[in-house]
Amino acid sequence: MEYYAHIREDGEKQMVLEHLTNVSDMAGAFSKEMLREICRAAGRYHDIGKYAPAFQQRLMTGKPKFEHSACGAIALDQMSKNKMEECVAWMLEYCIAGHHTGLPDGGTKSGRGYPYDGTALYHRLGRAPDYTGERDFSAYQKDVPLAIPDAAAMMQELLRAKDQTEMLERYAFFTRYVFSCLTDADFLDTEQFCNPQKQRGLSADFAEVLKALNQKLSGFRAETPLQKARQRLQQQAFQNAAQSDAPISILNMPTGSGKTLCSLKIALQKVLNNTGKKRIIYVIPYTSIIEQTAEQFEQEFGQYADILQHHSNYVYDTDPEEQADDTVSAAQRRKSATENWDAPFLVTTSVQFFQSLYHYKGTGLRKLHNMADAVIVFDEVHLLPVELLQPCLRGIGYLIRYLNSEAIFLSATMPDYTELFQRYLPGIPVCPLITGRTDFAAFQKCRFHFLGMTDYDNVLEKASAYPSSLIIVNQRKSAREVFAQVSGKKYHLSTDMIPADRSRVIGEIRADLKKGVPITVVSTSLVEAGVDLDFSAVFRQMAGLDNILQSAGRCNREGKLQKGDVYIFETEERVPRTLEQRVQFTKAARQKCPEIAAPECIETYYRQFYTFCDKDEIRSNTIARDAAGIDNLPFRTYAENFRFIQEDTVGVVIPTDDTAKALLAKLESGKFSVRRKLQCYTVSLRRHAFSKAAEAGILCERNGVFVLADMAYYEKETGLNLEHNGDLLWDGMFP
Repeated sequence: MEYYAHIREDGEKQMVLEHLTNVSDMAGAFSKEMLREICRAAGRYHDIGKYAPAFQQRLMTGKPKFEHSACGAIALDQMSKNKMEECVAWMLEYCIAGHHTGLPDGGTKSGRGYPYDGTALYHRLGRAPDYTGERDFSAYQKDVPLAIPDAAAMMQELLRAKDQTEMLERYAFFTRYVFSCLTDADFLDTEQFCNPQKQRGLSADFAEVLKALNQKLSGFRAETPLQKARQRLQQQAFQNAAQSDAPISILNMPTGSGKTLCSLKIALQKVLNNTGKKRIIYVIPYTSIIEQTAEQFEQEFGQYADILQHHSNYVYDTDPEEQADDTVSAAQRRKSATENWDAPFLVTTSVQFFQSLYHYKGTGLRKLHNMADAVIVFDEVHLLPVELLQPCLRGIGYLIRYLNSEAIFLSATMPDYTELFQRYLPGIPVCPLITGRTDFAAFQKCRFHFLGMTDYDNVLEKASAYPSSLIIVNQRKSAREVFAQVSGKKYHLSTDMIPADRSRVIGEIRADLKKGVPITVVSTSLVEAGVDLDFSAVFRQMAGLDNILQSAGRCNREGKLQKGDVYIFETEERVPRTLEQRVQFTKAARQKCPEIAAPECIETYYRQFYTFCDKDEIRSNTIARDAAGIDNLPFRTYAENFRFIQEDTVGVVIPTDDTAKALLAKLESGKFSVRRKLQCYTVSLRRHAFSKAAEAGILCERNGVFVLADMAYYEKETGLNLEHNGDLLWDGMFP
């Protein structure tokens, strides 16, 4: 009997042995040396279940249902093994059993302690009797006899761990990495057989990118004191980076000092000067920042590099009828690269990056092995969620220690991570690129005023005295209410607006500021980091010290005034729960260091905040917490709880123009690929607000997508307002 893995639409068949061999070779080629033989074995055994006659019948006729993916894990589980082989076998069993559905929780023999839904590895291994008789797959033995690969190097790394938690964390990382190599190889070999015309491959000439960047940097003027200080700080960073071989660099530079281009030059030099570095990954926290940064990179360096953007607001889908063949081909290659990050120059979000480190499904973890041999820039690193600091730092450490990558941490309000580095990145050298802070004084372009408890009328009166003012409040509802009270030319910004409208408004604000048109902008915190705007005065509702200082970066940004004014104020409004502790530590830090922009004040603030959060939020977040050993690691449960965005929200499409309506029409006709394009027209609603809006008939469902049915609840100026005309009033709807 001949055993087939796939049948193409034209009737061409791929033998199981051919598929296993291809996947084994490819997975091994993807892997670093330490785990290469385990990756090869995972590829060799992942589809031995396809040797079952029942699977062959299903392949030919579509019936009966047969789960082939767990067969390789069951066969390995039934082998006799010593302790080292047992360790390797569990890793292979996790990966093979989950190569379609995702890495499972290990579970327990008794089934206790885990939701009994049949997905845990112990449960699936216990189903061995189901695969006898007509479901026998023993024919694999003539082609692929089972053998546990040698893993002495990996075992040494596990044994070097300082404690049980570190050992389990390392084992979990190695397992995810093997799973990444396996699932990407499996997908690519299947794709190459079933769709041989599909195009892949992006390129970058980093030497030409660096040449263009140097030309741009040399074109900047260095005439004013601020411009000269900016140039000196950048040169200091370049010099320290060139002299350091530390795999982690800290770039702590003030707002307006050119951190973005500075960090890119350092990353380029590292790629060009270090053997084995293949790619640059630029990680940015917010889509509002990523769009601006990626657009700048594309304009300056796009002719020398295929710059891959991977975030929710960027769409690579193209209509072949509307675009030239080369444009469609380029878009398809970029879209394909978002699946596994096989790209030399990547700009992505923190959500995409870290969830791809800790995902459990192949769709996420396929990217992990392509984080190897990279220089990874973490922009605005202070925005890492405190509860995720342990896994984020551990993950970065493993990329450096085992995958030959390097990291650059970038922020104008850099936390002191020293203690956390020692705990979660032990033995990894760290280099501060800015050691002299004398030039920081040139970027202190603002006076800080604390107004104490006040009301919005007073804030608006003070704001009206300036040619341009930015008022930042903590809640979206407050932003709308304050905006309604502003006289003169005004703008509103919040996440109640669809991304397309936010981008349009930011462009209009920037144009008015450049022309000197008097304006007032009311916004939530989304303008604090990475949005290049320059106001005469900024008014910031009390929040964390990092929020305040980032807001101040929008004041007198270009140093055109001798001093700009930043006002910090409080109102009778309840401080959002997510900001309560940060507000307390801001006030405490200010008592110790009255000059809130001083590095000492920033260090005090973060030290107090992280000390407070350490036990409950930082130390507790490890996959090892609920695992007794390598056989019951909760891969799936941990991944499902690993969330950068904690709020439970639902996306709602707002059809504001003909383009959005046309996309919805295509969606209803069955063209599901347009859903990504609809992200530009989407607002996220908290779950309880979504439920009430749906009950009230304000929303409707169109082919799996929720759409605003009554456009009276959306205004281009202020976005979605479910309290329109007082029809829907309930507390706590808006964060």
